[in-house]
Parts: sequence; C-alpha cells; structure tokens
Amino acid sequence: MGFTIKPTEQLLRERGLQKGGKVQKFIDSECIRHMDKYTPFQTGFLKRSVILGSVIGSGILRYIAAYSRSVYYNNAGRGIEGTARGGQRGRRWFEVMKTFHLSEIIEGAKKIAKAEKVQKRR
Repeated sequence: MGFTIKPTEQLLRERGLQKGGKVQKFIDSECIRHMDKYTPFQTGFLKRSVILGSVIGSGILRYIAAYSRSVYYNNAGRGIEGTARGGQRGRRWFEVMKTFHLSEIIEGAKKIAKAEKVQKRR
C-alpha cells in the first residue's frame, strides 16, 4: 500500500503560502497599516512612499522617499524607540511596530493559512 505526497508548490498554494499569496499579502498590508502610526510625519510623503514603492505580496516593503533611510535610523522626533505609546512617531518604526503588533499579525496569517496548532515533537 503506497501513498503520494502532493508537490510542495501545490501544498503552499492550497494554504496561500506561495510567493504573492494571500498570506504574504496580508502580512505586507498589516505591516504597512500598523507602521503608519509610528512613521514620522511632516508632509505625509514618507508614509505614502511605502505604498508607492512596494508590491503587496512580495514580502519586501520599500520606502521610495529619498530621505527615508536617514529618517529611519537618525530621526530625532518625539518618538522614542521601544516606547512608541508616549510619542508614537520616531525612528525605526518597523521595529517599534513589531514590538506591539507582531503576535496579532502572526495570528491573522495563521487564520488565513488555516494553520492548526503544531505540537512539538519529543
């Protein structure tokens, strides 16, 4: 008695886990949505530049504002790394966003992929 295993690509596609699939689109969109309140704002272009520069579902979020790298690492705004609730906007907004929202993004991705609880092997 034998059994067959579906090809990897088919298994990934069935769960929406392939490149550009619904799970990656969800993760990209949620990261952008949650980073919005932590991203420095003067004219609003920096916040919009991630939408303009990214392909949702690619797994890469790209800010196209020329000054985005400098602001990400050097911004001296009111926001303080790791304490985004006091002054929300500041440097390293992706890292700050992960501190507060990573678990809910992961839970949402699990629901979309219909992932079951995985038990650890002994």
